[in-house]
Amino acid sequence: MKGNAGRGTTITFGSYGLKALEPAWITSRQIEAARVAMNRYMKRDGKIWIRIFPDKPVTKKAAETRMGSGKGTPEFWVAVVKPGRIMFEADGVPQEIATEAFRLAAKKLPIKTKFIVRPDLEG
Repeated sequence: MKGNAGRGTTITFGSYGLKALEPAWITSRQIEAARVAMNRYMKRDGKIWIRIFPDKPVTKKAAETRMGSGKGTPEFWVAVVKPGRIMFEADGVPQEIATEAFRLAAKKLPIKTKFIVRPDLEG
């Protein structure tokens, strides 16, 4: 997970975004918890885009298993996130509501994040 994100670094769909500031594996459960937190605060107004997808399986071998006998079974799935990656986007709500919704979502994630606004809306 060295370096910064090469793609997915600009807001494409919505007006507001949540940007990763650290590299990490984000599990599917963490993504879903963040999505639920945002939807509940926004009261299902507006639209949310999830820009990361957990496509990497993480395997584990059973406890007290001897060496050898192959690879373990997939336990959970993760999305590899590098610094600069936009993880979530939202539109259709005022900036104050979006800011608080993303703050609640960021609490569910294991990394530092930053709330950003699309450049043409900042002025």
